Amino acid sequence: MKNTSRMIELVLIRHGEPDYAPCDKRGFIGQGRGLAPLTPAGRACAEKHARDPELLGCELILSSPYTRALETAAILSRITGLPIVVEVDLHEWLVDKMFRDSTSEESIAAAQEFERYGGSYPSGESRNWETSKEIIARVVPVFDRYLEMGYQKVAVVSHGMVMRRFTGGTSTAYCQPYVLSYYKGFPCFY
Repeated sequence: MKNTSRMIELVLIRHGEPDYAPCDKRGFIGQGRGLAPLTPAGRACAEKHARDPELLGCELILSSPYTRALETAAILSRITGLPIVVEVDLHEWLVDKMFRDSTSEESIAAAQEFERYGGSYPSGESRNWETSKEIIARVVPVFDRYLEMGYQKVAVVSHGMVMRRFTGGTSTAYCQPYVLSYYKGFPCFY
């Protein structure tokens, strides 16, 4: 039974388009790939969507610690005047929990496998990528904390794989706001 007596409106925003070329050029692997900045189009997209009416009434911006999310959050903050709080557990889906992924191709292959198996490992097998259940287990406590603190409306800059656990969509557009009324026991999508 859902408890909707206390709710928070979350405006989920996927970061702008990232540019992995600087990371590829330097041979960054694992978490180093999280240093990818936005492309010029990604910055323009964040500028445009910072004026979306869905952001009106937000009290703050929660952001993933990855550069592409922080850069998006900074643009939103500059235009809206909202403060930013970095939440480590809003980070991108882990392609490799041992942080050994090294190329965009490896990430794409792992994401395709994740989708093929519905976000869970095949029966009796294991993989290096983070499951849907693991994503939800790290993100729900973040949302619950802001709900318990009494916030009414919060913008959340994160990543597509994370957002889809809460929206149920199969894709998420860069910088497009997705609004949901979140409450304890919210039915996530595995």
